[in-house]
Amino acid sequence: MSQVQPGDAPEVLDLIGIGFGPSNVAMALAVSEHNAGAREPVTAHFFEQQPRFGWHRGMLIDDATMQVSFLKDLVTLRNPASEYSFLCYLKSRGRLVDFYLKSRGRLVDFINHKNLFPLRVEFHDYFEWAAAKVAGMASYAHEVVGVTPVECDGVVEYLDVTVRSEEGLVAHRARNVVIGTGLRPLVPEGVERGDRVWHNSELLARVDALEGTSPSRFVVVGAGQSAAENVAYLHRRFPGAEVCAVFSRYGYSPADDSSFANRIFDPGAVDEYFAAPGSVKRKLMDYHGNTNYSVVDIDLIDDLYRQTYREKVLGTERLRFLNVSRLAAVEETPDSVRATVKSLVTGEETVLDADVVVFATGYSPVDPLGLLGEAADRCLRDEDGRVRVERDYRIATDPGLDCGIYLQGGTEHTHGITSALLSNTAIRVGEILDSLLDRGVKAASDEARLVAEGTGGTAG
Repeated sequence: MSQVQPGDAPEVLDLIGIGFGPSNVAMALAVSEHNAGAREPVTAHFFEQQPRFGWHRGMLIDDATMQVSFLKDLVTLRNPASEYSFLCYLKSRGRLVDFYLKSRGRLVDFINHKNLFPLRVEFHDYFEWAAAKVAGMASYAHEVVGVTPVECDGVVEYLDVTVRSEEGLVAHRARNVVIGTGLRPLVPEGVERGDRVWHNSELLARVDALEGTSPSRFVVVGAGQSAAENVAYLHRRFPGAEVCAVFSRYGYSPADDSSFANRIFDPGAVDEYFAAPGSVKRKLMDYHGNTNYSVVDIDLIDDLYRQTYREKVLGTERLRFLNVSRLAAVEETPDSVRATVKSLVTGEETVLDADVVVFATGYSPVDPLGLLGEAADRCLRDEDGRVRVERDYRIATDPGLDCGIYLQGGTEHTHGITSALLSNTAIRVGEILDSLLDRGVKAASDEARLVAEGTGGTAG
């Protein structure tokens, strides 16, 4: 804990963002749009440990599509007239000759495509385009390593965010922080990732190394969208290899993307979920988990089934589905990896010697308090030990902490299924910005600083 001393006057930002993935890019866009017409602009900066923008790069399979409408981009639900929308991105993208022909980039082509769901690689390009629009607000290759509370008259008014880069360690002071560090790849307990044991998040980064090696078998563990996409991709890319899918169900379960069920992703559903008692929250997650968790687009399910049936007819089976089973053991050697698959019905074990085992087993949220140091002790938790979060995504704290700590992710227990999804990102960042402004992003902390410096103010 540091103290502000009389005469101390470091630059104080209104907001520091930890991480610069899609959520905090959206936050930067919201701040930028606000500042364009503001008498007193919000000062903000974002720090990202990656050397450049990247969002699940290892999963950008060439034919994989988004599971959300293009209208749920970084801005449209908050500001349909925004210049940072996916449609504006499409308008800006085209061949050089298009500029001379006054074309509309890819916009007309996308409209003719008659599809709400862009390619994932295209949406990633949109994210990069949007991030570049606010590049002046971000520092890449800058890792946040700690946050230290700064007291004024016994109250924490600021947070010093320590950042590591090539220049060494530098502390930056802010009145508020917004944590958007994303999710971390999850593998089953006891599994160690290695040269031949991958998480699907690194698939594309690793698979090129297999070119020219003639792999004979892959094992893909998991029952969700990513698992099915990995199975289809590996089967297509390596026509001489067998691809074995392992999951505990009889088959892939289709995602419920029907219109009524999709209301769980509506902005209004966040209000309802937040206000609901714990028992209702659990029921809502049970009812609607099949909109997002361990489910697969029906078109992909049908494609995989047609493929495996065709192979059975032709006698060239390369797709194998080891259903109602689980991976009991995995052992990596320099030249291969041995996967032991156990039937949940009979207990029989099947040993598969493979070139690679891919775990498409999801992600886990990052502990939002992990970076907060002493400030974490002032953050309140609920009866289950989870961090308490207010409706405006601000962590609930004791009265001794006056600055704001906001979360983008890690709020599923309070705000529902959209916590780590793109569906509500544009609305969420608008609500966070409104909270900053409503709480008086500058005034209260400036007055405390003046008092601490002995130069004025009305307090005391």
